[in-house]
Amino acid sequence: MAGLRVNVNVGVLGHIDSGKTALARALSTTASTAAFDKQPQSRERGITLDLGFSCFSVPLPARLRPALPASEAACDAGPEVAEPQLQVTLVDCPGHASLIRTIIGGAQIIDLMMLVIDVTKGMQTQSAECLVIGQIACQKLLVVLNKIDLLAEGKKQAAIDKMTKKMQKTLEKTKFRGAPIIPVAAKPGGPEALETEAPQGISELIELLKSQISIPKRDPSGPFLMSVDHCFSIKGQGTVMTGTILSGSVSLSDNVEIPALKVVKKVKSMQMFHMPVTSAMQGDRVGICVTQFDPKLLERGLVCAPESLHTIHAALISLEKIPYFRGPLQTKAKFHITVGHETVMGRLMFFSPTPDCFNQEPVLDSFDFSREYLFQEQFLCKDLAPTDSGEADQQADQATEGHYPQQQWALMEFEKPITCPRLCLVIGSRLDADIHANTCRLAFHGTLLHGLEDKNYTESFLPKLKVYKLKHKNGLVERVIDDYSVIGRSLFKKETNIQLFVGLKVYLSTGELGVIDSAFGQSGKFKVHIPGGLSPESKKIMMPVLKKRGRAGRGEATKEEEGAERPEPSQPVTLRLTFKRYVFDTHKRMVQSP
Repeated sequence: MAGLRVNVNVGVLGHIDSGKTALARALSTTASTAAFDKQPQSRERGITLDLGFSCFSVPLPARLRPALPASEAACDAGPEVAEPQLQVTLVDCPGHASLIRTIIGGAQIIDLMMLVIDVTKGMQTQSAECLVIGQIACQKLLVVLNKIDLLAEGKKQAAIDKMTKKMQKTLEKTKFRGAPIIPVAAKPGGPEALETEAPQGISELIELLKSQISIPKRDPSGPFLMSVDHCFSIKGQGTVMTGTILSGSVSLSDNVEIPALKVVKKVKSMQMFHMPVTSAMQGDRVGICVTQFDPKLLERGLVCAPESLHTIHAALISLEKIPYFRGPLQTKAKFHITVGHETVMGRLMFFSPTPDCFNQEPVLDSFDFSREYLFQEQFLCKDLAPTDSGEADQQADQATEGHYPQQQWALMEFEKPITCPRLCLVIGSRLDADIHANTCRLAFHGTLLHGLEDKNYTESFLPKLKVYKLKHKNGLVERVIDDYSVIGRSLFKKETNIQLFVGLKVYLSTGELGVIDSAFGQSGKFKVHIPGGLSPESKKIMMPVLKKRGRAGRGEATKEEEGAERPEPSQPVTLRLTFKRYVFDTHKRMVQSP
């Protein structure tokens, strides 16, 4: 009778030619249909072009057995049952810079990450990017220093010690500080060497993996969702979709949907690394066979329980900037958006809480449509870039004083619709950047909180999103009419329809509150009503302006008269108009706080 098998997914990531595929081959006993660069293009170019999967099994370490669910632990109690096994599924990710989107897709389905470093070269551009992805998507890491066979025999240990210290220093600033580092030679002599030479350090690596692996929490409940990375046909059987189950479970004869194609199929048979199974659950790597489906229609994507997923045209996300990305995240900028195995172009609009809510704790499982949010020209962070917009500078005032919001969001609009679950990981990058430049192309990561399914979401949905721009206008008091009225100027252009602003409050630099009453003439001037009246001090400041203008037509005033009226020159009195304009308000209304 077959024993219990616990599956853990281990990612093999690193720079191109660091020996990842050779390491996976040295570790593996059972290769899947997608392992070890079986694609003709991969063999021809000598690099991994796609995710490769293989596995090896070891007896389940005693320290992990208490972590098994009670029902499963009981399964291996009987004498007839074989010893429970730990199945380690290796996800070999490509290291070439142009294939970073495939790496991101792979990282989201792994429980532990092996970062493979060529010991003769150290950290390289793509190994750094893989480390960044690991910090976003993984909780545990171990570093493999590969190709130690290339080191001079007399200096081998010194070179390994030196590179170990370098890697420890690199990891110090990450969440993987103190992660184990182990030297190996996965393929002594290089790719062309004979198979007779045994790999070095592999048994020690397996022992290290056994000590580092923990049993991930797997939940068979909830809707079935599987990330498919390969699809192919078997003559006389049907079409096989292989991938990793992200949530829920699946059994023989279940109906599953390919949501991107709106196709529902029945599960005819299932295998896990060539072993037939009747069911599989979250975390398992499985091949599902269906009939009458063309494999060319689905290279990779999602398969789910019928009607459990929806296709979206835009989304609201909570996000964080990746600190290694140089330059600002600007509103209206385009990024490559990776969700699962899909990468599409998307345009972003950033927004934050209102300044009085900057310190509120982040909420990462929902979006509150009842709240108001403040539009941002760019993501607020310590390395804020100067902008041409005075308005953006005013909005960023709080941030430049060292006060940043605990959480920020973006409206993400896709160039083509995508199918994905709610609360999934989103990574934004600039994959069009120079792949030879020593810069991080990964810009931000976040969580998808709300997807917009309606194609006409700009009309049907966005007006509900209360994101506003805070507008400021400054003008001057030109003269006083009476104790309750002044004439203002320099607040509006000559062609502005001042009638739109009638009733809005303005504040005088002397402290009074005024209300825009009407236009005054045709040159952009306007009349302001002061409900509480001008204070005597304010009148003293403004009256010389009135007197001077009044005397202008009657000739020059004598110096004595001027001196008697007010010895000091008058200060200009400013008017300040502040209002909100909601970004998605079709009527473009101006709103002021009560």
